[in-house]
Formats: sequence, structure tokens, C-alpha cells
Amino acid sequence: MTRKIRVGILFGGKSAEHEVSLQSAKSIVDAIDKSKYDITLIGIDKSGHWYLNDASTFLLHADNPKLIALNKSNDSVALAPGASGHKLVSLSGSGNAGSIDVVFPVLHGPYGEDGAMQGLLKLADVPFVGSGVLGAAVSMDKDLMKRLLKAAGIPTPVFHVLHRESRGRISYKEITDVLGAPCFVKPANLGSSVGVSKVENEKQLSQALEEAFQYDNKVVIEQCIVGREIECSVLGNEDPIASVPGEVITQHDFYSYEAKYIDEHGADLAIPAELTADVVEQIQALAIKTFKALCCEGMARVDFFVTEDNNVHVNELNSIPGFTKISMYPKLWEASGIPYAELIDRLIQLALERHERESKLKTDADL
Repeated sequence: MTRKIRVGILFGGKSAEHEVSLQSAKSIVDAIDKSKYDITLIGIDKSGHWYLNDASTFLLHADNPKLIALNKSNDSVALAPGASGHKLVSLSGSGNAGSIDVVFPVLHGPYGEDGAMQGLLKLADVPFVGSGVLGAAVSMDKDLMKRLLKAAGIPTPVFHVLHRESRGRISYKEITDVLGAPCFVKPANLGSSVGVSKVENEKQLSQALEEAFQYDNKVVIEQCIVGREIECSVLGNEDPIASVPGEVITQHDFYSYEAKYIDEHGADLAIPAELTADVVEQIQALAIKTFKALCCEGMARVDFFVTEDNNVHVNELNSIPGFTKISMYPKLWEASGIPYAELIDRLIQLALERHERESKLKTDADL
């Protein structure tokens, strides 16, 4: 009998997207093929401590996105670089806490999606789902991401970057003379629309900057593109494929955190989006071009604005997109013929294939 693959699902984390990660983990646990995979749940609390969790009790208020929380266990663990066999080390006095074959990180935002966790997993020589250090880091930082998109000739909204120490050196008029009004203020390194504000006057700009600088020391102020919000999922390593595009039709002023994860009526998803064949082809091609330009692997969701005259702009790329039951990434693949459980399977296989490929690279010089 073939041994099951041991998958470590890494979730929670220190970022403001902690609760989103809990929802994503729950959906993966519910859907993963348990005849093929043994799962090890590794929950990270908001202080950064790692815990082994039981699948039946790892969440509190699991069905309420407003109250959902990590149920901390008494078994604290760590993944130590250099430990043989991908062993988890117990910090609770019990020694060996088991081993894993591959990690599926569903950590959204800083400390999970920004290259930090990917670096730890790479040092520990553990295969893991999703982009490596570089792809994760540049995709997380909206400033660097947009610079790379521009360099690759990929259309993206005009933006201005503001650092904490220079926040008082630019006026609302100076910003809107370049970007127009309204505009959006966003923390450079965060997702799920946390800390994002739509700005239409000077007072709102001051409030928006105050909000955004709570989450990051760098803020992106971005041109508002009036158009439809279209999303496209990407899957693969060297030769990625793109899903059918879907449309987000928000009932809020914009696609906010509440609309995404709290208000079940906050947005409607049109899958597939009603677009001409030419625009669909353009979006899919741009999604793959963006994925490659940002050095991504495994998975990503690319978000677009499509104007009334069918001009397509890339808004951003998420290297660890949401995996909740209402998330676009798995829904788009389901509409493209890849069901949720199969999608998880493909992502794990992509992680194992990449690790095997990288393990064949030389690590010393022939002198």
C-alpha cells in the first residue's frame, strides 16, 4: 500500500489577515483528499507561536467570520533548519513532533506571503506550495510589484509611494494633480483590502494615511480606474495556465475587507465574467505575463480593471490567494474544470516537482 503524503497546513500568522487565513485553512481541511494525504495542522497565533492542532478542534467559532479564532493547543512546535526528515520539533518537552513531506502555507499578508516564511521553509529544505522567496516578496510589496509591471510593459494604474518620514511633505492637491480624484490609499505590504481607503478630499487623505500607516511604513497612493473588477487565477511553475476570468460586483463603495469576508451579501461573483472572447484572451495572456514578470510559481490570482472601452489594467497579484469557500481562486478553477480537491492536489504536486528540480542544482563549485 502506498504511503500517504504528509501535508503540513500552515495557517494563522502575525498579520492583520490572520482571520482570513483561518477561513482558508478550514476550507482546505474540509476539501483535501484524505485518502491520499495525511494532514498536520500547524496554527500560528498573532504573537508568532506555532502550535500543533487537531482537525476537529483547531478553530473557535469556525462558522462565524466575525468571531473565528485559533484554538491554541498545548503542543508548541517549531520547524528547525537542518533537521533531517523534515521533522517538527516539539517545544513542549515531548521531543519529536512528527514529520511532513510538504507544506501548504495559507498565510496571507506579512510574515507569511512576503517571502519571510518561504525563506524559512527553503532553509529547512521542505517542499512548499506557492511562490519562492523572490516571487512572494515582490508580489507582496505593491511598490516593487508595480515597478516590475511597468518595466515589463504591463498596464497598471498610476501610483505614488509615500514613506512614513515623508508623509507630511506632499499635499492633497499635488497628489490629485497627478493621480486625479478620487484615489486610493493602501499599505504597501498587505492584502485583503485591510487598511485601504478611498479618498475624495483633503480630510479623507489625512485619515486614510493615518489608517494605512498603522499597518506599514510605506504607503501606495493609487489612481482610481473606473471599470469592472475582473480576476483571473494562474496555476503552474515554468509553464503556467490561466483560468476563465470572473467578475466581482461589489455592493459596497469598493471591494473592501468587509465585502470580501464578513458581509455574505457584500459582493456577487459572476463566473465566468461576461466579456468578449478577445478581452478574455487578453486578460489570460496578461495574467500569465504578470505571473512570470513577478517570478511567481505554483499559484496566484491576478486582479484587473476593465474600462468601458475594454482597456485592461493589472491592479495587483496575490501569490497566496484566499482559499475560503467564497474565494475567487478556487471558484475560477472549478469553472475552468478543476474541482477544489483536484486543485489542492495539483498545487501539492507542483511543490514537490519544484523541490525535486531545485534539489538537483549544484550547491558548491568545482575548484
